[in-house]
Amino acid sequence: MKKGIYFLLALLVTIGFSCNSHPYKSTNKVYKHQVKNYLKKIGSIPPVSLVSDTIPPSPYWVGTTNFGIRKPSYVIIHHTAQHSTEQTLKTFTLPRTAVSAHYVIGSDGKVYQMLNDYFRGQHAGVSRWGNQLDMNSASIGIELDNTGFEYFEEAQINSLLVVLGKLKKDYAIPTANFIGHGDIAPTRKNDPNWRFPWKLLAEKGFGYWYDDKRDSVPASFDHITGLRIVGYDIKDTSAAIVAFKRHFLQDTTKGMTPLGREILFNLHKKYF
Repeated sequence: MKKGIYFLLALLVTIGFSCNSHPYKSTNKVYKHQVKNYLKKIGSIPPVSLVSDTIPPSPYWVGTTNFGIRKPSYVIIHHTAQHSTEQTLKTFTLPRTAVSAHYVIGSDGKVYQMLNDYFRGQHAGVSRWGNQLDMNSASIGIELDNTGFEYFEEAQINSLLVVLGKLKKDYAIPTANFIGHGDIAPTRKNDPNWRFPWKLLAEKGFGYWYDDKRDSVPASFDHITGLRIVGYDIKDTSAAIVAFKRHFLQDTTKGMTPLGREILFNLHKKYF
């Protein structure tokens, strides 16, 4: 009997210690507090009178019955450029860093969801894809634990594919809208690095890839226009070319090549 009591006490102590030793207990409280504040704002009834005195007030508030929650339409994939998953988790819980992502996936395949999918993360920075200028407001950010100079582990990619499949199903994200940080910010970023398996993702329905059999490129084809059609910001054409080649050719050299033009010509028709 005494042994049973001692065992129960030891178990309770262990459980209590594990709860108290949660390394992100304090930052989780901050998260919950911020969520409550946002929910309060969302749930409030708009004022009848607007702030401007020049606008005549309406006699009463009318709430529409036809609305929903804004949903993400892009997924942006990053590498952390740090040395461990734990380092990244800490970075994303320090207010002074002002950066975050919705998901962090370790090299061992463990997935940490740090932000509700409907909330706006701070992962894209100054960026552009097509006519979308505020990528943070339109996307989900996924960080992969990788220094930027490593290949990506199989367990990590397997977990990524599962997460992407859920996101695509839940939010009807178009196939073309699974892209990299380096694609949307070519002058500033190069992640995920050239070792990332974009072809594998495309085979699973996350992003486009070029065909093995391709038509010859007409002399009139303008590769800068092709880059713009795909989505690249062509303000800095050299950076856009490098970003394109890194994604589709695993090539980080400057300048468009004949093979690059051929692949781009094949690809740009998929984005019409």
